[in-house]
Amino acid sequence: MSQADGDVGQGGPLASILAQWRTARPDLDASPMAVCGAVWRAGDRLRLGVAENLAGADLDFAGFDVLMTLRRQGERGGSLTPSELAKDMMLSTSAMTNRLDRLEKRGLIVRQADPQDRRSLRIVLTDEGFALIERLVVSHVAAEERLIARLDENERALLKALLAKVAAGEGE
Repeated sequence: MSQADGDVGQGGPLASILAQWRTARPDLDASPMAVCGAVWRAGDRLRLGVAENLAGADLDFAGFDVLMTLRRQGERGGSLTPSELAKDMMLSTSAMTNRLDRLEKRGLIVRQADPQDRRSLRIVLTDEGFALIERLVVSHVAAEERLIARLDENERALLKALLAKVAAGEGE
């Protein structure tokens, strides 16, 4: 990792921040700031890389997430109820409704009556929505590969495991 990447060990920006805290508050171990700062910087870089991929499609992360969730349901993209989508994406049903409204207005999804339960709706990709997500999933994976290309297979596995521990709240 280079200094520009903020590597604490190489004297990058995070090392400078820690040195400033050591001076301002020598009683405080500010080293967690360096770890969290590095994660946030990496996350920002990843978000920007993914956003660049979506820019030409006039699609935000929220809509992209819905289309990706529907597409991975099957070969032609399956259907899910709005509640199933919300649960899969860890969202409230009201947040899901807003996303679905925008996608439906663009003609990327349709709400269809559920043949098993006429009180319920199923969300389905339209042909246009399917074609868009088919194109985007390929460029999305390629963009993510470029973003993590510096990591070998072992480093990727280690990073994934370490971030999973942080996400699970280990050490709290």
